[in-house]
Order: sequence, then C-alpha cells, then structure tokens
Amino acid sequence: MKRTTRLVAALATSLAALSGSPAIAGELGSDLAGLLDFARAQNPELAAMRHEADAANERIQPAGALPDPVLRVELENINNYGSSNPPSLLPSKVGDTKYTLMQPIPLWGKRDLRRDVAAADAQQASARAGVTWNELAGKVKVAYAQYFLAAGTERITREVLDLLARMEQIAQARYTGGLAAQQDAIRAQVEQTTVRTELISLDADKRQAAARLNALLARDAGAALAEPQALRPLPAATTFDAGALEQRARATNPAVAAEEARLRGAQSNRELTLRNRYPDIQVGIVPTQMGSRITTWGLMVEMNIPLQRETRRSQEREAEAIVSAQLARTQALQAQLLGELGENLAGLDAARRSEALIGTQLLPQTELSFRSALAAYENGRVDFATLLEAQRQIRKAKADRLKAQVEAQVRLTELERIVGEDL
Repeated sequence: MKRTTRLVAALATSLAALSGSPAIAGELGSDLAGLLDFARAQNPELAAMRHEADAANERIQPAGALPDPVLRVELENINNYGSSNPPSLLPSKVGDTKYTLMQPIPLWGKRDLRRDVAAADAQQASARAGVTWNELAGKVKVAYAQYFLAAGTERITREVLDLLARMEQIAQARYTGGLAAQQDAIRAQVEQTTVRTELISLDADKRQAAARLNALLARDAGAALAEPQALRPLPAATTFDAGALEQRARATNPAVAAEEARLRGAQSNRELTLRNRYPDIQVGIVPTQMGSRITTWGLMVEMNIPLQRETRRSQEREAEAIVSAQLARTQALQAQLLGELGENLAGLDAARRSEALIGTQLLPQTELSFRSALAAYENGRVDFATLLEAQRQIRKAKADRLKAQVEAQVRLTELERIVGEDL
C-alpha cells in the first residue's frame, strides 16, 4: 500500500509537470524576433526587391533632365568646286564646314511630369519591397507558430507518455496486491504504444515545420533550429478596434501604397499625354568655318508639329482608361483588405475566448477530474478505463488550448499583414 501511495504521489508530480515550460535558449529558432531579423537580412527575394527599388529611385533625376545636346558637322563642297586637288575630309581643306549644336527643350512642364511619373514608379517599387517583407514576415510568423504547435504537441504527448508509465506502475502495484486485474496494466501498456506511434507522426510534423522555416530563411532544409520557446504575447483587446485598424490599413498597408503610387503615376502620365498636344522645340547655334577660321554664325529653332490628332486622341483615351482601371483596382484592394480585416478580427476574438475558457475552466476541471479518478481507482471505486478517460480529457484540453493559442497567433499575423505593421 505504501508503494502504491508513493506511485500516486509521483503521478501527481508528473501531472503538475504538464503545466511546466522548457527553459529559454538564445539560438536561432527559439524566438520569433531572431527569425525575423535573420529573414530580413538573408532572404534573397527581399534583397532583390530592395535593389529594384534603389534602381527605380535612380531613374527620377534622369527622367526630368534635359536631353543630351546634339552636334552635327557638315562638310560642304569637299571637292572645292572641281579643282585639281583631290577631295578632302579636313575642315580647313574643304569649301566650308558647318557646325550645328542643338539642344532639345521640352516645354509646358513635360519634364516635371516625367519626373513625377518616375517618382511614382520609385514609390511603387519601394512599396513592393514593403509588400515582399510584409508577406515574408507573415509567412515566418505563421511558420513559427506551426513549429511551436508541433513542438508543444510533442512535448505534451511525451509528458502524457510519462504519466501513462506511472499509471501502469500503479496498476501493476494494485495487481500485485490482488486489488486489480492484470488487464489494467496491459491497457496502460497498449495506451503507451499508441502514444509512441503518435510521437512518430508528431516528430515528422515538427521536422516539416522546421524545413518550412528554413526555406523562408534561405537555409538548408535540414539546418538545425532551436526548440521554440514561447509565442508572442497578444496585444491588449483595445488594440483590435475595427475602425482604427481600417484607418491604419488604408494608411500603412504597403500593397495599398503600391497601388496608390501606381495610380499617381498613371495620372501624371495622363497629364503628360495631354501636354503632348503642344510642340517641343530645339534651339541651336550654327558656326560656319571657311579655311581655318569661323566666318559666319547662325541661330536655329526647330519644333515638331503635332498634326496627328487622331493618334494623340487615342493615346489620351488610353491614358484615361488606365487611370480609371487603376482607380478601380485600388478600391477593390481596399475593399478586399477590409473584408479580411473583419474576418480575422472575429477569428482572433473566438480564439482568445476559447483559450481563456480552456485555461481558466476546462483545464482545471479535467485535472480535478483526473485526481478524483486516481483517488477513486486507488480505493477500488472506479475501474481503470475511467482513469484512462480522465487522462485523455486532460491531454485533449491541453492540446485544444495550444491550438487556440496558435490560432490566435495566425489571426494576429493576418491582421498585421492587412495593417502593414506590427500591432
């Protein structure tokens, strides 16, 4: 009887261990912040988008600059009116040489509009880099939550396996004392074998989650990752005000910023197309050389004549249609994001309430039920099947609580993707 009492005490200790948490390590994979920092520094797709944004930014100044001047050299009368001297290509040996230096000058604010179009393209490229990081960070956050779920489920299952081993010892002790059937110990062994089988699947889930994380970090799929230690704490409930989040999404979501930049570029390009109704000019100076000296100077002005009205009207209608299409695309994206915002707010609220209910009521109730069943089994008032069922209820409650916590993290990640920044 004393041996059974000691086993019951050990079993209670194992039950308490189910609520424990592992020690925190500082290696890659142990926390989300380190993974995000690594992804920001190492992900090649993000690096490519940043380089593209830098390239687009460098196109702003050239877009508004004057075109390069043009120098034309005309050698006239190279045979010197049919003299006996052979033809020459030297300016001092021909009849006269005309130098024309021309500078194209766009008028009517066209240079500023071209600069505006390039600036909008640069803003769009920068916003696309933000979109890439926003999506990458969201994938890393979700992958870490899945990694934590796999590791946490495995940990709970191993603790349950230890609990079952102690339950088997109690059943064996009672069988030895003639207080229970041998079937109780056998059932405990069968349950342990079942749990060990589940551990094989859980280990595969964990390794798959680690491989997904490594892929996002641009590391080898089998590279070592530390055990995940904790999920991020959820922000206060006041953070999840739908109206405030809608305003933040409109202002800070990089995908919205990219579409708005594209819209500004389309509007500037439309205005530039309208300005093409008016001609541009080229001005130049024309010195003429005879022999070895400049003898005359001339000035020139050249302009294009925009006579192709139907061509320009088609270009203007095209530019207007592009603006309308981009405006509709921007509005559609905002509507989609706001719909996803409401959906994920509801999902987060449900996950938080479920986790709180399980943690404050269901889990304590199942633990109390197990202790009660354990005491009753020790005194022969319930059978071993009742004790096993009480153990399964504890395991299910803990697994459901962990799933609710991870679901809340996934919903939080989606909200942060929609808003475009951490909450």
